Amino acid sequence: MKHLLDTRELTREEAIDILDIADYMAQVKAENKKLSLLKDKLVVNLFFEDSTRTRLSFESAEKRLGADIMNFAAKGSSVSKGESLKDTAQTLAEYNADAFVIRHSADGAPYRLATAGWTNIPVLNAGDGTHAHPTQALLDAMSLRKFKAARDGVDSRGTDLAGLRVLIVGDILHSRVARSNLWLLRTLGAQVAFVAPPTLLPLDTHAWDAEIFHDFDEAIATAPDAVMMLRIQKERMNAAYFPSAEEYTELWGLTKDRFEALEEMGKPFAILHPGPMNRGLELCSEAADANESWVLRQVSNGVAVRMAVLYQLLCDGTAAKLYAENPGNLEL
Repeated sequence: MKHLLDTRELTREEAIDILDIADYMAQVKAENKKLSLLKDKLVVNLFFEDSTRTRLSFESAEKRLGADIMNFAAKGSSVSKGESLKDTAQTLAEYNADAFVIRHSADGAPYRLATAGWTNIPVLNAGDGTHAHPTQALLDAMSLRKFKAARDGVDSRGTDLAGLRVLIVGDILHSRVARSNLWLLRTLGAQVAFVAPPTLLPLDTHAWDAEIFHDFDEAIATAPDAVMMLRIQKERMNAAYFPSAEEYTELWGLTKDRFEALEEMGKPFAILHPGPMNRGLELCSEAADANESWVLRQVSNGVAVRMAVLYQLLCDGTAAKLYAENPGNLEL
């Protein structure tokens, strides 16, 4: 794998391999160990868009793998003076960078960086516009796979998400997370349904391989295994997409009543949210803080997934290689 730009390009086998590596990295993280797999490698974090969780998660992953890190933020840099993405990338490449992790507000910016011929450095998409966020989808898939394994009492390694029914609820229109999750979860065998008001669905949703609900209660009645709530992205909205926050919560929020309806079904379920959460708008505190909430576990799994992808990109690593070289221990 030369680059990671979108989940749509991943095969089932490639996705499972990343998740298997991430399981190993999660054990490394749980034991608070650091590895030297990326010793003498320089990873440049190119953040042209504000970020907290994703940026810190990548930095943590890079440090745990022993990489050298260079952080670049567009604010206060030459970009604010008009420097192009091409010139920025080529300048930073001269520092002997081994990988670019890029977040950008423009759809396709990571693809452009990876394929334009400006450098031959691996590119990892940390989110571009409303287009894609592959590592978020991978950490969501990791969380769902762990949920499924715990529910069924099996080892998660080597497994997919076949049989899981997942609702993705909220601002689908502006969400790169929803798009990347759709492609990946379908590849891994899950059933995916979108729940949103018509104004927060893209015009081409009918061409996507997902059920569409405008009624959240109707969707809950289909007995989902997981509900993924999305943040209302006010910063991307230039119009009124719903009458009021109160009406949005009443119709499409995971309220206490809807959370209790899920509980009354008598089957295990998981609640996910890519963050940051707007408590009281998208979901109630009862749901956010419940045992069924995987929100904080998603954050932890994000570090493991990003360790896994960096290992793959920079070490040409596979799960089989990683486990074979380190049977039964974490001493690398």
